[in-house]
Amino acid sequence: MSDKPLTVEDYPIAEHRPDLVRGAAGKGLDDVTLATLHSGQASMEDLRITPEALRQQASIARDAGRGTLADNFERAAEMAAIPQDVIMTYYELLRPGRAKDKQALIEAAARLRADHDAPLMAAFVEEAADVYERRGLFKFRY
Repeated sequence: MSDKPLTVEDYPIAEHRPDLVRGAAGKGLDDVTLATLHSGQASMEDLRITPEALRQQASIARDAGRGTLADNFERAAEMAAIPQDVIMTYYELLRPGRAKDKQALIEAAARLRADHDAPLMAAFVEEAADVYERRGLFKFRY
């Protein structure tokens, strides 16, 4: 992405800035067609969203005055780089009644920072820990 943040004028990116659209394997839009998928020249990896694409969407959302949506895209950008099995572990831990106490979520947040360079997701988990504590959601239910 260029140094200039994307704005609402760039949306949808695929139409207004197709030069910026890249899949996880680095192929551009013109490189991923039914023919290249069928022939094996392109794969599902070429269709996966990238952290950069999510940050681009966040930039547009923020420019449109949709800060909460932008925050979600920025957290999603961090998550795009985390293995699926790890995400599912955190998802399960965040379900009410699954974590035994606040410390379990605080430790999970620390792992997100240290192991996955995901400070926004870590802050989200820490916020959840505070809310769960206030609402009594640490009672093991399952």
